[in-house]
Amino acid sequence: MIERTALYIDGEWIAPSRSQTIDVTNPANGELLGRIPAASSADAALAVAAARRAFDAWAATPLEDRAAYLARIHTGLTARSEEIARTITAEVGMPLRLSRRIQAGLPAAVLESCIKLLAEYRFEERIGNSLVIKEPAGVAACITPWNYPLHQVIAKVAPALGAGCTVILKPSEVAPFSAFILAEIIHEAGLPAGVFNLVTGTGECVGECLARHPDVDLVSFTGSVRAGRRVAELAAATVKRVTLELGGKSAAVVLDDADLAAAVKGTVGACFLNSGQTCTAHTRLLVPESLYERAAALTVEAAAAYQPGDPMQEQTRLGPLVSAAQQERVRGYIRQGIAEGAELLLGGVEPPEGLEPGFFVRATVFGRVTPEMTIAREEIFGPVLSIMTYRDEEDALRIANGTPYGLAAAVWSGDPVRAERVAGRLRAGQVEINGGAFNLLAPFGGCKQSGYGRELGRYGLEEFLEVKAIQFRE
Repeated sequence: MIERTALYIDGEWIAPSRSQTIDVTNPANGELLGRIPAASSADAALAVAAARRAFDAWAATPLEDRAAYLARIHTGLTARSEEIARTITAEVGMPLRLSRRIQAGLPAAVLESCIKLLAEYRFEERIGNSLVIKEPAGVAACITPWNYPLHQVIAKVAPALGAGCTVILKPSEVAPFSAFILAEIIHEAGLPAGVFNLVTGTGECVGECLARHPDVDLVSFTGSVRAGRRVAELAAATVKRVTLELGGKSAAVVLDDADLAAAVKGTVGACFLNSGQTCTAHTRLLVPESLYERAAALTVEAAAAYQPGDPMQEQTRLGPLVSAAQQERVRGYIRQGIAEGAELLLGGVEPPEGLEPGFFVRATVFGRVTPEMTIAREEIFGPVLSIMTYRDEEDALRIANGTPYGLAAAVWSGDPVRAERVAGRLRAGQVEINGGAFNLLAPFGGCKQSGYGRELGRYGLEEFLEVKAIQFRE
């Protein structure tokens, strides 16, 4: 049992204003993992007041000093990386060997890249008779999801602090424990009181309070489209800045000159990472009609290697879904896919044998999926891959772009020029060509109902900066 009983506000661990708590469940066995405070709107307001008081001094802190604080936080993250990995595996279900590299390793790498960026970034420039200055935007509310709980936190908190903003963090109540570890590390790093605050609770209470609060200058939110709409609606009343990173329905477009085996293997891996609970998961595999039979056989073969198992075991490739509700949601989509006529090639709704107490769903592959089917249009957020066929390049682009989302996509081709041309016509915030690696310095974010704004690199830093022009008389 992990018992967290305090909130981190104004540089101290304090008792929440009410006694309500939220249970956190271990998805691998359905057992109670721990509890956290269910903070009230009064607690959130207290954190906002602390951040507001701390803002002027923190914004005036020399950039080198802010970077030095971040470096101490990085040291703390690195020192506690195994604890972080095990904690997130216990609360999210990602296999431990992947959690070490992704859930613990990626946040440290993002923070390190942010520290380096601060040393290189130009916060001032002369344009004619003007001095253009980039200043901290103010008090930032960072509201983060459960699927990559610490990475999503660091992707917001690091550039916010580096820019000179003060922060109130509201992590997901489904997977909150790594945020407490971060707060402990920040406290040990000696960050001034009020610069970073941690308030746990529900979105309806804490999240909505932060989004509407007049002393919050900007909100950076990652989560569902439904919740993102609500954040934007509440924030509009005070005309605060909002960054939204929402859902996705990413297509992997395999052109007829691609290495089909490599394309299938890469797409399956990108679909089933974190049990499909990834906003950029490549859940639609688009292949030419002439290659369908071979693509289907290769996909089933690759997907069959993703056997569900105990996420604490080193050999496990596919862990559980995060909750019973998520498990039932994904099973519902599988049932709907079958009912609408998609061909079930692998997996299905039946639970994996011997893993019934946990929230597991078998790796599932559908063939002959058509664009109007629900599983082709809606984000499932589980280990479910749909194989779709197209007639020609134009048809592939029509299908790939034919959803409300625009977060990520992929192109596979033996012709780099052709691949880049197709990538340029995909409406998505980031497109991989032939399995191109994730870049910590490239902008991350989407278009359409996948949201607006960007994270990572200088693009993520600039979300927390305001631009001021000072004109001189010449």
